[in-house]
Amino acid sequence: MIGAHYTYAEVPYFEGLFGSERNNYDKVGHFFQGFVPALLAREILIRKAIVNGKVWLNVIIVSICLAFSAFYELIEWWVALATGEDAEAFLGTQGYIWDTQSDMGLALLGAITSLLVLAKIHNNQLIKLN
Repeated sequence: MIGAHYTYAEVPYFEGLFGSERNNYDKVGHFFQGFVPALLAREILIRKAIVNGKVWLNVIIVSICLAFSAFYELIEWWVALATGEDAEAFLGTQGYIWDTQSDMGLALLGAITSLLVLAKIHNNQLIKLN
């Protein structure tokens, strides 16, 4: 809930983390932007029996997470265009030209991590429900 009080660039405890000159709080959010939707997408796709095969299931889940991440980045861009000079405060890029790409990369990492760490637990829970 700490992120709701501050802008990305001003969240305490993330200043200079790992020797960085920027505040990396937004990177945590983008990791979870992939991690959490992966679980939701997996649940829906399995329960509705939409995809056959484990490999295709994982490919589609990761694709869904990347689509959400890309849409969020587009929203950030549209708000930046609409607000003009105040865009830097909203975006939280802090002068980092690869911010959008690293945000989407962290969402990808979050989705893959979610699948690797939680798929077996999720499968066991689904078996118990049936």
